[in-house]
Amino acid sequence: MILTYKYRIKNRRSSRALRRHAIAVNQVWNYCCAQQLDVQARYRAGEKPRKWATFFDLAKLCKGAGSQLKLHQQSIGGVCREFAKARDKIAGAPRFRSSFGVHRALGWIPFEGQGRQINGNSITYLRKCYRFWEGKRPLPETAKGGAFVEDTLGRWYVCFHVEVAQRSNGGSVVGIDLGLKSFGTLSDGRKFEAPQFYRCYEQRLATAQRAGNRRRVRRLHAKIKACRTDFLHKLSTELAGQNAIIAVGNVNVNTLAPKSVYDAGWSTFRTMLAYKAADYREVDERFTTVTCSACGSRCGPKGIAGLRIRVWECSDCGVNHDRDVNAAKNILALALSAQRPVEESQEPDKHSTVMW
Repeated sequence: MILTYKYRIKNRRSSRALRRHAIAVNQVWNYCCAQQLDVQARYRAGEKPRKWATFFDLAKLCKGAGSQLKLHQQSIGGVCREFAKARDKIAGAPRFRSSFGVHRALGWIPFEGQGRQINGNSITYLRKCYRFWEGKRPLPETAKGGAFVEDTLGRWYVCFHVEVAQRSNGGSVVGIDLGLKSFGTLSDGRKFEAPQFYRCYEQRLATAQRAGNRRRVRRLHAKIKACRTDFLHKLSTELAGQNAIIAVGNVNVNTLAPKSVYDAGWSTFRTMLAYKAADYREVDERFTTVTCSACGSRCGPKGIAGLRIRVWECSDCGVNHDRDVNAAKNILALALSAQRPVEESQEPDKHSTVMW
C-alpha cells in the first residue's frame, strides 16, 4: 500500500525556483498533448490509424530535454507517465496546462527517488535545498518518489510516496449508506451528520465575490477544503480502526446536482477508506433503499415522492425500517455475498492503493 506524506515548504522565496520548474513541467505536458492531438487529427483526416504513443514513446521523444528546460530528466519521465495515465483514463487528449494568467494551472513537479536527496527536514532538488515543516509526522526512511505541489494560495508542499504494510484492523464489519441529511449511516444504526462546511462560509464567500476580493475568496475556499479534509480523515480513520470489512455503495455524484453533494466529499471519503481499511468493498447500491433487509421484498417507497418517507414498514414481513439504516444493511449484505475480486492465492499489486 502506498501512502503520501505531505509537508509544507518553509521559505516562500523558494517558490520562485519551483515556479520556474513548474513552467517547464507544463511545457512537457503540453508537448505530449500536442503529440496526442496530432495522432487524432491524422486519424480524422483518413490516414492510416497509428497507435497512441505509450509512456516509453513519449519519454523517448523528450530525451535530452532536461538540460534545455533546466529540469531533471526523471521529472520529465514522471510527467510523461502521468500524461499517459490521464489520457488512457479519458480515452482522449487531456487539457493543456496554462502557465500564466488567471486560470493558470497549479504548480506540479514530480520527482523520483534518485532525483532528490533528503537530509532531516530538507530536500535537495537540482542542487537547491528546500526546508519543510516535519511536524509530528516524521518522514520514514522508506520514502521513494513524490512531487512538489502548489495550492491556490501559492503555498508549496512536498509530497513523498511511502510504501507501508497493510494493517489489520478490528474484527467487525459495517456497511455505509452515504446521504445528504446524514453524511453517512452505518448498518449498526449510527449516523454521522453532514457538517456542510460550504454552507457555513457561503455568506462570507458571497460578500468577498461581490467586493471582487479574489485573494479573500481563495483563502475561504482553502479554509473550506481544509475543514472538509480534516473531518473526512478523522471519520475514515475511526471507521477503519474499528472494522475489518467496510462496504460502501457506489453512488454516482454526477446524477445528483445540488451543492450539498459536492460539499460532502463522497469521492474523497471513499478514497480514504480504500487505503485505510483492511478490506474495502464497493457494491452496486441500486434498490437498496426499497428492499427489505429482513425478507428481501422490494416493497419500500419508490420514486421522487418516496424520498420524503424516511421510515416505512415492510408489507410482507411487517418489520419497520429506517430508510438509511435499511440501505446500509443491504449494502453490507451485498458486499459479504459477492465474490472477492482477488483470490486468496493471488498476490495483490503492491502499487495499488486499495488492497483486498
